[in-house]
Amino acid sequence: MDRSQKADAVAALTATFNEVGVVVVTRNLGMTVAQTTALRVKMRDAGASFKVSKNSLAKLAIADTDYSGIGDLLTGPVALATSVDPVAAAKIAVEFAKTNPKLEIIGGSMGTQVLDAAGITALASMPSLDELRAKLIGLVQAPATKIAQVVVAPAGKLARVFGAYATKEAA
Repeated sequence: MDRSQKADAVAALTATFNEVGVVVVTRNLGMTVAQTTALRVKMRDAGASFKVSKNSLAKLAIADTDYSGIGDLLTGPVALATSVDPVAAAKIAVEFAKTNPKLEIIGGSMGTQVLDAAGITALASMPSLDELRAKLIGLVQAPATKIAQVVVAPAGKLARVFGAYATKEAA
């Protein structure tokens, strides 16, 4: 990798760090290409990304970002999982690490807040942004449905009373 390629790699990593909501640092303990590809596909499906990067280039890229606190975690064979959604990358990485012992969660960062492995696991247990949006929409729609039921109920009662009188007079 020549100097210009390294500069491009650092610029791309810096751009990534400036737009994501979470960075999860993982250690690769001998994963196969197929396992890594499967993890990347799961990450991509969840709106996250998984990238192996040279530690020296990653340290240069995080220097001027909110994620400068994870510099100490970048030792050995590491890979970075990132996502705009603060939960997506952590959730996929933790789920994959449960079924594959060759992927170890080292830690990460959510903005300036540096997290250890337990913090990333706790973050993964939280609902995702889409799940929270669905719950919020459900909460907003519930009162409107109840209001509609209350407004329609008196008219329904009147219709039943008129129907009962009509049946009584017809008999």
